[in-house]
Amino acid sequence: MKSIFKNAILGAALLAGLSFYAQNYRDLDNYRQPDQRGVNVFEDPKDTISTFDGLNVRVGGSFALQFQALDHENSGAVPLKEIGSNFNLATANLDVDVALADGVRMHLRTYLSSRHHPEPYVKGGYFQIDKLDFISEGLLSDLMKHTTIRIGHMENNYGDAHFRRTDNAQAIYNPFVGNLIMDAFTTEIGAEVYYQCNSGLFGMVGFSNGKLNQDVQSSDGTTGGAAFLAKLGYDKQLNDDLRVRLSGSLYNTGFVKNNYLYTADRAGSRYYFVMEGVDATAKGNFRSGRFDPGFRNKITAVMINPFVKYQGLEFFGTIEMTNGRALTEADRRNTNQYAGELIYRFGQNENFYVGGRYNLVDAELASGDDVTIDRYQFGAGWFMTKNILLKAEYVNQNYNDYPVGQLEDGKFNGAMLEAVISF
Repeated sequence: MKSIFKNAILGAALLAGLSFYAQNYRDLDNYRQPDQRGVNVFEDPKDTISTFDGLNVRVGGSFALQFQALDHENSGAVPLKEIGSNFNLATANLDVDVALADGVRMHLRTYLSSRHHPEPYVKGGYFQIDKLDFISEGLLSDLMKHTTIRIGHMENNYGDAHFRRTDNAQAIYNPFVGNLIMDAFTTEIGAEVYYQCNSGLFGMVGFSNGKLNQDVQSSDGTTGGAAFLAKLGYDKQLNDDLRVRLSGSLYNTGFVKNNYLYTADRAGSRYYFVMEGVDATAKGNFRSGRFDPGFRNKITAVMINPFVKYQGLEFFGTIEMTNGRALTEADRRNTNQYAGELIYRFGQNENFYVGGRYNLVDAELASGDDVTIDRYQFGAGWFMTKNILLKAEYVNQNYNDYPVGQLEDGKFNGAMLEAVISF
């Protein structure tokens, strides 16, 4: 435990030192800011104005720490781990963004400390192209005014919820402490092409190899399958007071060796040990409070996300419809998720907010049982500066219609406090 905490402290010190060294070269082109300025930003902005003046390395990162005061219970058929109130493991990210050429940059994120992996490891990275001038000056310039290309082992752009979720220590975009119950997030090797119109219409198509863990091992004559991604939407600031966004996304596979769309967040859940058995460990049981439908080898997932912001009041919604199966199952099963967030931001530069979220999952398990999970979250936050956020949350989650077992009549509730630094 001492080595884990030491890694987090050393990581935070390294981030702070490197950030100080690079203060004069912090802003990059077509780049989502990692602080308060990045809140309610989805895809990276697309701008034809260039500030490139040679190789520019931007080193930044984030640090997060929570105090947890949660209780849990179930029917008693299977004993749960005894939990109390105290601090969770401090987490830290290291981000390196490099402007390599005019309209070309690289992003790399390393988890310095996380719940599942207390040792540092690379989350992923990508190569982003907003101009083709590195090939030939002016090449397809009219097309590239609206086009962005991403290639890498990267976070797939399925849905809009992943732009607001907590990514290990990068928690400044999330108005709450926890992510959604069914947390769509994965990193796979692939490519995505974006087209953003001045009218507010935008679209994306992409492909990936459908694999989180990369290898070349062949089984039954194949090394794996592939996934197709697509997104279509509209995002417009209609006037000084009103912004409207609506998007629809698709993630679809044929056969894949092991799909991780709802289990790939190795950084882990914020709710430590909830609904876990007596032998659970923080590292080994890192998905506490989440739900995985178990569509291991074939999956089709559709997510629709409305977003409306009028002055300081904003609504963000999630409607998700998925179906799939494992190879051991004869038929596909269905799982649906619904979530709605209502946030009110106020104060100078909207540095305070209060809000609530309701989240419901309705699923058919591989056993044939139909179950639901519902969660209420109420939160508040204070941006002390654009880089420092303090937030508090009350959460209540219930497991309904589960058969005899660990989750039968299960529920957890209580308070969470979180401090976030991101730069």
